[in-house]
Amino acid sequence: MLFAVRWPDGSQQEFYSPSLIVEEYLEPGAAYPVAEFVERCRTSLMIASDRVRAKYGMGCAESAISLATIERTASAFPEGDVRVERFRR
Repeated sequence: MLFAVRWPDGSQQEFYSPSLIVEEYLEPGAAYPVAEFVERCRTSLMIASDRVRAKYGMGCAESAISLATIERTASAFPEGDVRVERFRR
């Protein structure tokens, strides 16, 4: 599944999760403080990767890339909100 977000500066990015678990941590249309958004993504993407590991014997590289990009981008915004724009299955 893909989820699109809008950062505090108005820029948009889309991220990949191999599991729908992200729907339990993020809600389309909701805005989260940057730190909370990162923590929600970290939790959901780690669960998603663990599910892939349990099924295939290795974690999901794409979810690791998504998380690294989220953490790197978030570091540029010490405050502000991240809005979840949409999910795409």
